[in-house]
Amino acid sequence: MMEAVGQKRAVVLLSGGLDSATVLAIARQQGYEIAALSFQYGQRHSVELEAARRLAAAAGVARHVVMQIDLRVFGGSSLTTNQPVPKGRDLSQPEAGIPSTYVPARNTIFLSFALAFAEVQQAADIFAGMNAIDYSGYPDCRPEYLRAFETLANLATRAGVEGTLRTRIHAPLISLSKAEIIRRGLELGVDYGATISCYDADPQTGAACGDCDSCQLRRAGFQANGVPDPTHYKATTSR
Repeated sequence: MMEAVGQKRAVVLLSGGLDSATVLAIARQQGYEIAALSFQYGQRHSVELEAARRLAAAAGVARHVVMQIDLRVFGGSSLTTNQPVPKGRDLSQPEAGIPSTYVPARNTIFLSFALAFAEVQQAADIFAGMNAIDYSGYPDCRPEYLRAFETLANLATRAGVEGTLRTRIHAPLISLSKAEIIRRGLELGVDYGATISCYDADPQTGAACGDCDSCQLRRAGFQANGVPDPTHYKATTSR
């Protein structure tokens, strides 16, 4: 069944973090009717899902699904095991290798679920917060990866084969610095105080550690904009 003329629907991957909140605002600003998709995947804390629910409710998304999967059974990441999250890395000095916070094939898994959700929702567009500038070197955050997944998406669905829907993968932050992302979000009225970016936040209070890669990048982005970071940080950080 074809979409009604003029109707725009999109699925937005919504983690509850700074980047996905900005992407949600961008999709809204572009006039999409939005369904949001979040994941309880066995990550170290679930406070980010509470943030995702707040963001989805505030944005008035048409439907918000929290998918339950458990990547802890595979392990391989400090986000899904008891392995310590790297802290205090000098992000101005590129390091060899991919950090332990990389979750094997996570974005491929997430996008595959988003693709299935989008086909059922008759949504041609999938929005995600991948970034290839201020990030930790993850292979599934690169533009060539997203182009390849879009090709796969249109080969792998009934809608793609029958020509009723052509899937488009949108990564509007892919070439922006963290400072540019925050600036764009502030222009769109994003409440960054409702987001959680930390890899190792306190599971009860949601307080950010302040020292992981994600916290460092976030804090630097707000400093570059001359705007206070509304994140609640733990008292014992190296800030």
